[in-house]
Amino acid sequence: MAAKSEKFRTCPTTGFKIHGPAETLIQINAVTAIVFLLVGGIIGLALALTRWQAIHLLNDTLFYRLLSLHGIAMLVAWIIFFEMAILYFASAVVLSARLAVPWLGWLQYLLMLVGGAIVAVQILLGNADVMFTSYVPLQAHHLYYLGIILFAVGAILGCVVFFATVVAAKTEGAHTGYLPLVTFGAAAAAIIAIGTLSHGAIVFIPTWLWAAGLVPMMDVEVYRLIFWGFGHSSQQINVCAMVAVWYLLGTLTVGSVPLNEKVCRSAFVLYILFINIASEHHLLVDPGLSAAHKTWNTGYFMHLAVLASMIHAFSIPAAVEVALRKKGYTKGAFEWLKKAPWGNPGWSALVLSLIGFGFLGGITGVVYGTEQINIIAHNNLRIPGHFHATVVCGTTLAFMGITYYVLPLIFRREVAFPQLAKIQPYLFGIGMMVFSTAMMFAGGFGVSRRSWDMNGVESAFAVDFGPVVDIALAIMGIGALVGAIGGALYCVIAVATLLIGKKINA
Repeated sequence: MAAKSEKFRTCPTTGFKIHGPAETLIQINAVTAIVFLLVGGIIGLALALTRWQAIHLLNDTLFYRLLSLHGIAMLVAWIIFFEMAILYFASAVVLSARLAVPWLGWLQYLLMLVGGAIVAVQILLGNADVMFTSYVPLQAHHLYYLGIILFAVGAILGCVVFFATVVAAKTEGAHTGYLPLVTFGAAAAAIIAIGTLSHGAIVFIPTWLWAAGLVPMMDVEVYRLIFWGFGHSSQQINVCAMVAVWYLLGTLTVGSVPLNEKVCRSAFVLYILFINIASEHHLLVDPGLSAAHKTWNTGYFMHLAVLASMIHAFSIPAAVEVALRKKGYTKGAFEWLKKAPWGNPGWSALVLSLIGFGFLGGITGVVYGTEQINIIAHNNLRIPGHFHATVVCGTTLAFMGITYYVLPLIFRREVAFPQLAKIQPYLFGIGMMVFSTAMMFAGGFGVSRRSWDMNGVESAFAVDFGPVVDIALAIMGIGALVGAIGGALYCVIAVATLLIGKKINA
């Protein structure tokens, strides 16, 4: 009876019943995510223009300080705030159900907002010049660690709300049968998120107490082991959420349906079981793990997660091709591809995200994650090039694509500047692909990561990288500029849609 009294509206286009509290929480989490994306993007451009030695924009102190904030704003805040919106969408909206315990959703948002703000302020004040990894014995102000703890606990609460909503949908009859694939994928992301964010809370609570002077210094090896259960695994939340969005975008853009949902679901299960294993490549020089353990982990076990990505990599394009051929595009081998809706930003974002993640991020991840190669590559620009391909070219671009459907459905506004929206994914996607490729190329020549001044590196190690590296870093900067224009367009379109977009009566 309680469910019947809840406030719903019905979307005339999709037929979804949208619960009022869910709609509000989706809106506020998505808007906050875009704010962090804007901040992190501006900082990222400044960092790229600093690595471009001909410009060398920032001084050394500001470079390292903003590099820490860039990692927090982009990898943690932008991504996870948007994923909270996805979790509420994939549960309450997709299942046409009420959002369970909305007050807990608001607590999620407040904890994440306050925690993220505390972390950002401490970094900007110079109280947390410890980089994203914040390895002990490097020590930040105790409020920095408290902010991360609050953020992690808030995100865990968001996952709890998601699962409670799924259970409520089943018990109250709002949804029957198997969960839709997008909801199943979001559930996989939430399961991984709980484990990942729990690692964050576990490792940062004693570190917070140590920074406050209440306990002795943490064991360095224990810190590194538990930290990477958070630091690297946070990217694996993104992978599951991104793949779920891929399936949703395929359906929304061309009406695709997976050819075998059971296989797709099994791939999500493989993610849950094995994707976090890949984080061990950060620990290859640590003495606490045996050589045999490291070899089995990075040489064999992590490939079970790779198998999951390969399943999705074949499943989604196959479903898209079948859907387009059913529309009559059957001439030759590739008419379906030529006739695809390339002017639809949701479609272009999907395709570019698949290419960026699959070819640049996924393949390089398999290569760089193996023990022998990672020993060589881990501390040069190849690794940042890889994870920018996964998180930026892949996850961020997919989230941008789904935004063009969330704006009319959830915010009830027509997308502003539709002609700019058509080119936005191309600018962002191609710019960031160029950026990531150039970064990996420079890393292949031995250019170190996190280095403010290449001249200083050359002097310290008595090496001369030569003009090829200078050209690669310049191309990296140009790619960043193009990508930044695309990212700025996304923010402008989203904000303009909320402020001046034509209202949709629904």
